[in-house]
Amino acid sequence: MSWQTYVDSNLVGSGRVSKAAILGQKGGVWAASAGYTLSADEQKAILTIWTNPGTAQASGIRLAGQKFFTLQVNDRALYGKKAADGCVIVKTKQAILVAEYTAPTQAPETTPVVEGLADYLISVGY
Repeated sequence: MSWQTYVDSNLVGSGRVSKAAILGQKGGVWAASAGYTLSADEQKAILTIWTNPGTAQASGIRLAGQKFFTLQVNDRALYGKKAADGCVIVKTKQAILVAEYTAPTQAPETTPVVEGLADYLISVGY
């Protein structure tokens, strides 16, 4: 399956994710929703979440020009909020899944979709 198919079918196609991207842990966008562009600075900030979580906790995270406040960051994921909308960012062995959701969808609906795909990718070596 192509990386774009994971974004289109597994994430956005779930109906629980409005926009998504898959980044490589060594940099670069592997796939993204149509019109969803993460700037070079945003990508760099995402890549450093787990090496410097204090920055994400203090300043939040920007995705496609929108600032999300960090609710929680752990060894695997970052959860963010912007008004009624939010984001879930999950790290696998080689990739980082970035997903946004918009109200009325909420984190308990989106999180299992993103983390489920992350678990699958980890199980197949990604």
